[in-house]
Amino acid sequence: MENRQQQEHEQEQNQSQKLGNRTESESSVNSMTRFVVPSLDGSPPKIVTIDEVSGIFKDLRNMELAHEIALNPEFKLKQYEPPTHSFEGRVKAMVHKAYWDVLRTQLERQPPQYDQAIRLLAEIKECIPQLVTPNERTLVRINEVLDTDVIRQQAEQGVLDFKSYADFVILILSQSCSAARDEAVAELSMMDDVVDTFRSILELMAMMKLDMANFMLELARKEISANSVQYEKEKLSKYLHEFHGNVGFPATEDWLQRNRSDVSSIQTIYNGYMELIDYPEDKDFPELLRIDKERFAGISWRAQRLILCASLISIAQSPPIISQRPNNRAKLAKQLEIIMQDVKNETQVAAALESCYEQIRCLVNSALSQEQQPDMDEATLASLKSQLMQLSNKTSPVRSLMAKRFYLFVRVSLRADNHIPPPPAGFKEFEEELTALISSILRLISYNHAVFGDQFFKILEKTTPSAPESTSEPAAATPINGIAQVANP
Repeated sequence: MENRQQQEHEQEQNQSQKLGNRTESESSVNSMTRFVVPSLDGSPPKIVTIDEVSGIFKDLRNMELAHEIALNPEFKLKQYEPPTHSFEGRVKAMVHKAYWDVLRTQLERQPPQYDQAIRLLAEIKECIPQLVTPNERTLVRINEVLDTDVIRQQAEQGVLDFKSYADFVILILSQSCSAARDEAVAELSMMDDVVDTFRSILELMAMMKLDMANFMLELARKEISANSVQYEKEKLSKYLHEFHGNVGFPATEDWLQRNRSDVSSIQTIYNGYMELIDYPEDKDFPELLRIDKERFAGISWRAQRLILCASLISIAQSPPIISQRPNNRAKLAKQLEIIMQDVKNETQVAAALESCYEQIRCLVNSALSQEQQPDMDEATLASLKSQLMQLSNKTSPVRSLMAKRFYLFVRVSLRADNHIPPPPAGFKEFEEELTALISSILRLISYNHAVFGDQFFKILEKTTPSAPESTSEPAAATPINGIAQVANP
């Protein structure tokens, strides 16, 4: 009996040891964890690994990147830097300091120690070919000068001139960097401390990598823009198939139903686009357009700031010194735009209006003084301030009027044939911003219409199956503002 118990105990120990010795690839969470994707269309549930799930979300992230590049002409890659006072930022600073402190300590020894310096030069040799213009002669020269075996021999013989290698790297970088980095290269050439020089060399190389990445992005932008609509439709279709099936889009359906027109489905979609420019806070944003929710929110507040500026100038030009002096009116309009530029929600409007009142008062009185006219009296100022402060309410008469003119202008622009109409009354002084804003709206709406227009038509067809109009032609084939399916950045 005891022998049998001992054998069982040994078997348990052996089994435990085998499990303990299992390789990480066999026991890791990534490989062992499985997920069940429930069936939404009657087919059997799907079993997927974490890698397969990551692959699906990778497709979605790629779609978002293509979307951003196509819609944002200002899009550029930026170098990531963790916040200075964050844990990551503090660790990074300590590691970098320790690295350069070790290099300095080794170089200051007698005799100098070059282990860290040799590793640094090897890293630079590995990175430089990514930054220089492809040239076989240059690459051969880099490999010859930064030969690790030769550098190690020089170190062992005590004849390594570390500063000369810095000068060589600076020369190579100066021949390949963009003109924007010429000043940084010039500063490198004037540095005496070799450790500081190499630290600055690595910083310059990091900036050159960023320049190269953005250059490649710019070269690819036209191709991305030309194919991004089809790319997004394909990737979104794959994503929706994996995770949604036929589940539908309730927020999108509600958005379209709220804006339903008896005229046609395309009119319903136009109405929906108009609502996106000032979307109700108590309504869920359409799922299909959620990738651009923040972009629409930014456009919404650009529109509100413009409406407020037009309302302000409309009230402020009651004195003839403004209404009859185009230069004064234009000057005041620029000042009002500057004051309002940081307003991003309704809670900030009242304080901004106070500042605008002070600016209007100062400019009007200054203009009156220049023409030897008396300042505005207290009663006039009080009336002016009262009218201006009423603009903090979105339903105030002047703000409502300017909003109505603005939204009518947007609707006309959506229908226009590849041109933006003249600005409506009250917006002439803000024509530059108005044109830029309308261009952004048209680009955003036309792009999303090309991607999702057919989906919108399908939703409307499903919710009104007896509709008399034909929806056999894909909605994306009906361009907005005469713009083709490909949105030009």
